[in-house]
Amino acid sequence: MPQVIEITVYTIDELSDAAKEKARAWYRESCLDYEWYDFVYEDFQTICGILGVTLRTSPVRLYGGGTRDKPQVWFTGFHSQGDGASFAGHYSHARGAAKAIRDHAPKDDELHRIADALQAVQRRNFFQVHASIRQQGRYCHEYTMTIEVERDSPTWQPPTDDAEDAVTEAMRDLARWLYRQLRAEYEHLTSDEAIDETLAANESTFTASGEYFL
Repeated sequence: MPQVIEITVYTIDELSDAAKEKARAWYRESCLDYEWYDFVYEDFQTICGILGVTLRTSPVRLYGGGTRDKPQVWFTGFHSQGDGASFAGHYSHARGAAKAIRDHAPKDDELHRIADALQAVQRRNFFQVHASIRQQGRYCHEYTMTIEVERDSPTWQPPTDDAEDAVTEAMRDLARWLYRQLRAEYEHLTSDEAIDETLAANESTFTASGEYFL
């Protein structure tokens, strides 16, 4: 025969410290199943455009039946050996990139350094250097990117001796920069403070032991 069982539930602020930790662990394991990195990706696409990198895209089917172009950007993280980020695309000189990146991210010295390095190698090659960037293998970090550097010289001049290494390192530094942004965003979203704020805003409730209560 049916029975009515009463249970007392609590908000995150009302739990004991041990129960709070259990509630946070549940959130970390169960509630980051959305594309939380979209904001980081959007900023990365903007930065790539400023620096002269055109990301390759792949069509992705939408629930409504259409498609959208998804940039070929990948990452794994954040606590295992081999974690990192990578991307595929094409690089060519972007006029005014050094100033534009400072306008976009005035406090990001690493992006400034990458833009300056690309500007320097382009200047030595009369702004004719371009590169293709491809992803290889099943891992995704900066060293899984294959970068082929060429020069569009009307007189068939080859790139300077340092061009391939300079462009390759700049692209890998850009992948490292992306990974750091992703890790920082993830660590923010999974911090105790951010989780508690989200659970409180959603009016989530838990048992006294920290079990999520529907």
